[in-house]
Amino acid sequence: MSTVLLIVIAVTALISFIAFNNTSIFERYKFNVGAIQRGDYIRLLSAGFLHADLMHLLFNMLTLYFFGPIVIEAFGEIGFLTIYLGSILLGNLFSLFIYQKQGWYSAIGASGGVSGILFAAIAVYPQIGIYFFFIPIPIPGYIFGLLYFGYSVYMMLNPRQHDNIGHAAHLGGAFFGLVYAVATLPEMAIKNALYLGIMALPLIYMSYMVFVKKRIG
Repeated sequence: MSTVLLIVIAVTALISFIAFNNTSIFERYKFNVGAIQRGDYIRLLSAGFLHADLMHLLFNMLTLYFFGPIVIEAFGEIGFLTIYLGSILLGNLFSLFIYQKQGWYSAIGASGGVSGILFAAIAVYPQIGIYFFFIPIPIPGYIFGLLYFGYSVYMMLNPRQHDNIGHAAHLGGAFFGLVYAVATLPEMAIKNALYLGIMALPLIYMSYMVFVKKRIG
């Protein structure tokens, strides 16, 4: 097991536990549109080290623990860190863009970074088996990606009150992981082009709705 991966998990868990019991830290470093627009840019990264509760933290760190080694094997530890931190940043930047008119909008969690790691792994091994909740058989990675993107895009474009899931951050982070994998391993991308194309269909639709039809906020 990579030392870098274990350090990322340990640091995230430590900061999250500290913030569980310290409201001022939680409020100071969470993602908040209004605060970031006023220049508090540290929140674009620091929010990735905060979590709502223990289950939120465990889910993200377990996903990172299982898929991190695949990414490290393919891209190295520097690549892993680049994908993880870059996905947190891009996920939060995309959230900032989507919710730019909602100064009250706040979010926390490493889900953007974890999504980037997960989808970088799927880009390398698109048929990797992924177990989803209580379904007893593995879902091929590219099918999971198609369903994941489809659901996230739908929920982002049709928000529900009290949803409490940062779909824009998930999408931005996953997009960074995919693009990094494709740009770094172009031969792999050509080999897996069909799988990647199927998986990206909801992203194409989202791009049309957000950047052409201006469905933001």
